[in-house]
Amino acid sequence: MTDQDERVKKGRALAARLFAGSTGKRSPMPAKMQDYTFGHLFGDVWQGKDLALEERSLLTCTTLVALNRTAEQNLHFLGAKNLGIPRAKMEAMIAHVAHYAGWPCAASAFQVLNEVWPAEAEVASGSSGAQV
Repeated sequence: MTDQDERVKKGRALAARLFAGSTGKRSPMPAKMQDYTFGHLFGDVWQGKDLALEERSLLTCTTLVALNRTAEQNLHFLGAKNLGIPRAKMEAMIAHVAHYAGWPCAASAFQVLNEVWPAEAEVASGSSGAQV
């Protein structure tokens, strides 16, 4: 089994766990898109150690709300439920993001990050702290 095959296998297992009980019909994806979805997205990104699975789920749901991606919300809200994220937390997230969904962009986020966590701290620790 190749490394890519292993990632796809891990990704499919995680997607099956997240979306257990899904009754919605999904349109078929070309094989290459399935490789990206299960191999990279669910096999690599969702498997990372930097964030807990529940955090990744809540972040994904928040992003989908902000982008008004209702078809994906259906699937990922189920995933959040399957992971044990309380409905009250989902309701609070939706109410919160409603106030910001039209405004955020990467440039302002980097500006805030640099204010809260100055780039000089990264340079001192040996990381690159490129200015935006």
